[in-house]
Amino acid sequence: MTSEALHYWILVLDLESFSTRSDLIQRSMRDAMYKVVESAFAQVGIDRGVVVAEDRGDGILMLVPPTISPVRLAGPLVRALDDGLREKAQVFSSAHSLRMRLALHQGLVTKDRHGWSGDAVNMACRLVDAQPLRDVLEAAESAHLAFIVSGQVYDGVVRHAHRGIDPAAYLPLQFTTKHGEVVESWITVPGFSAPPGLPPRPKAAAEPKPAALSPFAASGGAQPDNGDGARAQDGAVGGSAIQVGVVHGDVVGRDKVVHQQGPVRW
Repeated sequence: MTSEALHYWILVLDLESFSTRSDLIQRSMRDAMYKVVESAFAQVGIDRGVVVAEDRGDGILMLVPPTISPVRLAGPLVRALDDGLREKAQVFSSAHSLRMRLALHQGLVTKDRHGWSGDAVNMACRLVDAQPLRDVLEAAESAHLAFIVSGQVYDGVVRHAHRGIDPAAYLPLQFTTKHGEVVESWITVPGFSAPPGLPPRPKAAAEPKPAALSPFAASGGAQPDNGDGARAQDGAVGGSAIQVGVVHGDVVGRDKVVHQQGPVRW
């Protein structure tokens, strides 16, 4: 029986170069992966009992209930995972290097007797499998984790710079799936000011400077025209700026209409 669709924060992690290792190394890597994940959740105070986890062989699909703040997932949890991977790197050989890609998305998910599904799950898997994300982790040789978020998560969570999250360390990535779908996402690599291999974020356009205004225009009025296209000249009487010109016919002067011909002062 299929359950009602529910909203979750969706985390998908995948180990780098898992299938190239021997069976013995793969088993050891999986054991280390789960220890790092369990330790990270405990470190940030998230009960693993409320997190739905599905084993993916070389990774894990995790559904986190909406009662858990996404700020904790995108900030402290990512740091805790990176710290755990760095600790493992100190005792593992290069043949056993443990590096991972991690994706965060959100949306509705449905459970049936076989497991969990939904377009949001599909999107999270597309993010973690994106070739540009793989390329970023490969380029960041000293890193242990590359983190990608969907455009929705970036707009709703990351860009607001909550404590523990630095939007400046993210760069945008647009990629096309094998089905031709264009996906907007953002990538960061813990320990790097910006993910290597991606073009820098375009600089914002400079604000145009306002044009200089004459004293009369700055006061809210328009300079009178003498009929020949010439503007009034500025003068000064008693220290006050005045506008002097020649008018022909009706001219609006501030809050009154002047009906005269010849010089006029405001």
